[in-house]
Amino acid sequence: MQVKDFTYELPQELIAQHPLEPRDHSRLLVVDKNTGTIEHRHFYELCEYLRHDDLLVFNDTRVIPARLHGVKDTGARVEVFLLTRLNSADWEVLVKPGRKLRVGAKIKFSDDLSCEIISDTDFGGRIARFYYNGVFEEILDRLGETPLPPYITAPLEDKERYQTVYSRENGSAAAPTAGLHFTKELLQKIKDIGCEEVFVTLHVGLGTFRPVSVDDIKDHVMHREFYSVSPEAADAINKAKAEGRRIVAVGTTAVRTLEAAGESGMIKAGGNWTNIFIYPGYRFRLVNSLITNFHLPQSTLLMLVSALSTREIMLSTYDEAVREHYRFFSFGDAMFITDLNK
Repeated sequence: MQVKDFTYELPQELIAQHPLEPRDHSRLLVVDKNTGTIEHRHFYELCEYLRHDDLLVFNDTRVIPARLHGVKDTGARVEVFLLTRLNSADWEVLVKPGRKLRVGAKIKFSDDLSCEIISDTDFGGRIARFYYNGVFEEILDRLGETPLPPYITAPLEDKERYQTVYSRENGSAAAPTAGLHFTKELLQKIKDIGCEEVFVTLHVGLGTFRPVSVDDIKDHVMHREFYSVSPEAADAINKAKAEGRRIVAVGTTAVRTLEAAGESGMIKAGGNWTNIFIYPGYRFRLVNSLITNFHLPQSTLLMLVSALSTREIMLSTYDEAVREHYRFFSFGDAMFITDLNK
């Protein structure tokens, strides 16, 4: 299967630059994963498509101000982008410009924060060791910038609009954007109709948004990301599975967490690293339905949603979304991939 098989034409003006207010007033494209039947709604109408015994699984990760600007020991201005924390001092990072930040380079961000590049990574990044005086998170909150995807060029006035309303576990380099559509009021409505809500954590890193640079998708290697599942969440998910209830993942990161932690068909509680790559042909063990945004052409996320349905249905659905002028990507509209006949 070739990467070019997951291409669609997207007019530039459909890439959303601003989030909608209120959050749940984005549009919602509902598609039957088996037949391709489409219904056009709004996100605040989601409950009409949920069953009273559904289990919804959310990713409660929180985006950190991961972009740091500093000065190299030579005086050159550089950028360090935090990806994954390895321990109290070391992070996997991306650097710019890469040619100026080789192993041994030292960067100063402020009087109380600096780092040294200690090794290269296999994905073109670096391992940086940070030196700080105080609480790292507080320093980062003061100095760092909230990262937005490169296709969003407009400034974000309210940083909380790039966080879900249920975010609580710091560690992501990007938001789990399917969750941006939920309000606290909508979450309560979902509970009121009898649905169960549980939270898992996957810290979004390079694995989620790294471009595919090979021709054959089977040659692509995902970068690992850290996830964790509490014992309470694992019990609830396993109970829903045993009872034959529908498990609805909110976002592709929730899918990857569920399928990685549930490799045996049962969720294992705890934390681990995953580089799971889901593309057509994959057999889902836990996820039945998915709430998600519209993804970039030739991306691993488009391949994942195609695996839950089919490549043909998804590309046809995306073409319909373009014709109907849906808003695309992180601040765009949503889709619900499900089975409309059950």
